Amino acid sequence: MRLLLVEDDVMVASGIKLGLTDAGYAVDWVGSGERAEEVLRAESFDAAIIDIGLPAMDGLELTRRLRRSDMASPSMPVLILTARDALHDRVQGLDLGADDYMVKPFELPELLARLRALLRRSQAATTAVLSFGPLELDTAGRRASVRHGHGEHVIEQVIELGPREWTVLEYLLINAPKPASKDKLLQALTGWDKEITPNAVEVYVSRLRGKLEPHGVALRSIRGFGYRLELQQAA
Repeated sequence: MRLLLVEDDVMVASGIKLGLTDAGYAVDWVGSGERAEEVLRAESFDAAIIDIGLPAMDGLELTRRLRRSDMASPSMPVLILTARDALHDRVQGLDLGADDYMVKPFELPELLARLRALLRRSQAATTAVLSFGPLELDTAGRRASVRHGHGEHVIEQVIELGPREWTVLEYLLINAPKPASKDKLLQALTGWDKEITPNAVEVYVSRLRGKLEPHGVALRSIRGFGYRLELQQAA
């Protein structure tokens, strides 16, 4: 998942970005509403976290502008951060297009939980568990597993995933049964962080194949586009 963090306080932004990155998100950070608007016209994100108290263009005005149709992701979830606890500030933020808000100071676990809830709603998911055939991904508990059998004879096996394998699998499950583009997977992995190349997506897909195929879940390459999860036919 690729997130945009808009926060002018460098220390606060660094702490939030570190926590979100450790949770498996690709996080891009900008320090002003003007720069955020410029970025959002050209690039897609899965969600935005916006501080109200930005210099010049504040977070409320940015939220209003990013809902315009000329933005790359006008319907993405928006979580507002604010030091203002007045009712009219919260109401105004929600009326201008925010999906949720948090009052500073806050604890990282609550921010992560609220973010997961927003992402579930945007993806029309009603549970923190994403599933495909025998495969289950608990996004709250950060646990991947496969289940085989029925009733009292269900056998569950945990699948160990690295952070980037998790990111790729989560994106594939959100899109399943439709394919996920290679470009979107790369953005979900890196954002503006260019430490890995497009070929790295193939590396993580290959690793996932080795972990999923023994359990009947195939990862099919769609030529010129990306990848799709499929259930293997029983022999």
